[in-house]
Amino acid sequence: MAKQSLKQGEKVLFGIAIIFLVAAVIGYAILESVRHHAEKPLFASKTHFDMSDEGLRGSEIFRGERCTSCHRALRNGTNMGLSLDGIGSKRSKEWLEQFLHDPENTYGAATLDHGYAPKEAAYVANLSDEKIRLIAAFISELKAERGSSSAPEPPKGPSPFIDSMVGAFAPDSWHDRFQDIREKDANTGVSDVPSNDMRKKP
Repeated sequence: MAKQSLKQGEKVLFGIAIIFLVAAVIGYAILESVRHHAEKPLFASKTHFDMSDEGLRGSEIFRGERCTSCHRALRNGTNMGLSLDGIGSKRSKEWLEQFLHDPENTYGAATLDHGYAPKEAAYVANLSDEKIRLIAAFISELKAERGSSSAPEPPKGPSPFIDSMVGAFAPDSWHDRFQDIREKDANTGVSDVPSNDMRKKP
């Protein structure tokens, strides 16, 4: 049986796909070369940590119990699961400890890997209370700076990106019902709002 040659349109589509693939490979190679030779990081780190003795012990258990096979922490590990850098700015140590003990009841919904067997991370809930306490201490100390993707609050002061998004998508009625927490910062110098850019006005 004779091979059927590609039609003209198929050749064009394959050609375009190959061009995109080659361009992506070249772009990645250039980016890695620039990153490798740059004196400063290309992207500013917006997460930080200040480990207590418990946190340091918890980090050892975290690695020893294979948590890095799914999670990234201290910028090490994999992206198979949730990155935990900055999680301490969203969740308290107590919440994290409770989650590790009883994931789905604490989270209030089914989880992908934590929970009951045969889920891959089901073994975590069966660790000793001490190990869970120390792991929770460790990840609770992974903090995010305001404005990072892991932070519950936007950066202080004006932000062209945030302002343009609010202007484009927030209904005018929101300005009467909600207050921008950056305005609250400007008025009081502090903000006790744990999440979302805007909250209901009192």
